[in-house]
This record gives sequence, structure tokens and C-alpha cells, in this order.
Amino acid sequence: MSAEPGPERPLPPESPAGAPFWAASRDRRLVLPWCRACEAPHWYPRGFCPRCLGEDLEWRPSPGAGEVHAVSVQPQAAHPGLAGRAPYAVALVALDEGVRMLLQVHGPTDPWAVAVGDRVVVGWEPLPDGRHLPTAEPAA
Repeated sequence: MSAEPGPERPLPPESPAGAPFWAASRDRRLVLPWCRACEAPHWYPRGFCPRCLGEDLEWRPSPGAGEVHAVSVQPQAAHPGLAGRAPYAVALVALDEGVRMLLQVHGPTDPWAVAVGDRVVVGWEPLPDGRHLPTAEPAA
């Protein structure tokens, strides 16, 4: 008798505005949308710049380095597909370009040790469909 597989983790949704991000994630490359009119990056992907409402956007590579701006430890998995991960830390990471991304922190054995001000870099968690989900990992 074999054990039945557990539920799969939920996959992040795709949208036309985020397609370049997910395409780059297949190669584990972080790209951010930038507004050509005001020269500002933004996150999350959308069809316009939230700063100046311009629609002339382009995608630029990011080194993916930043700092923990806020952190929360999740004591229980929010979905059955994430069972076995708890407790885990979720951080609001301020990338050096000035945008903030909400990322699960991978790497530290003690999620309670993740602190505001910690330097992190974007890592990648493989998804079953070939995309990769960005994560935060302690900077070396």
C-alpha cells in the first residue's frame, strides 16, 4: 500500500501584464517593470506606472538584492499544499531599486531569527509548470 500524494501547492496566477516576469523566472532571472517616462521601477506588474500613470513600460534585469523591511512568521501553513513548511517566515523585502516584494524566506533554519534590516537576495523555488517563484535568501 502506497501513500497517496498530498494536495499540490497553489500556483501563482499569470496575467498578460506579468508574462515577462514569469518568462524570465523560467531562467531564474529577476526582471522588474520600469516606466520610461519617469524612470521608476514598480512592483507588482501592471499595464501602467503607478507613479505617473505612464504606459510606456519596459522590463529591466535586477540583481535581486535588498533588505528585510518587515517580517512575519507563519506558524501554520495557509494551504494544505504548503503543509510541512510551517513555521516559515514571510518578509516584505525592499529591493535596492526601491520596490518592495513579499517573499517567503528560505535558508535560515530558525524562521524566528529573520529580522528587519537583514540583507537578502532573491532565490528561486521551482514550480511544477517550469516557472520559478521568487524567494528571499540570506545574503552571503
